Amino acid sequence: MMRASRSRLSRFLTDALPEGDPVFRSLSNFYREEFLKCQRCLELHRELYSERAITDAERALSKVLAELDVLCSQADADEVVGQLLRKFDAITRLTGWSDPSQIH
Repeated sequence: MMRASRSRLSRFLTDALPEGDPVFRSLSNFYREEFLKCQRCLELHRELYSERAITDAERALSKVLAELDVLCSQADADEVVGQLLRKFDAITRLTGWSDPSQIH
């Protein structure tokens, strides 16, 4: 019985994703890059945080990245994923940091 349920769930998850849709792929790729920026920023400023804070943030980022395609397939993806990005930004302060090589 567990095997049949798992099979149905797996089929549902893969059928629900509009993998061939270029707009979906673009949205998912855009958000994935934003979360990866948060991850890099967190790593660069690791000494500013406790080990527990780093571990919790890394775990949360990993979970979001693993679920990102599913999140982006929802009708309210911009709102939901945007809120998640703002929460990570509050932790990493990514928007407050600037890369001197990018300033003209």
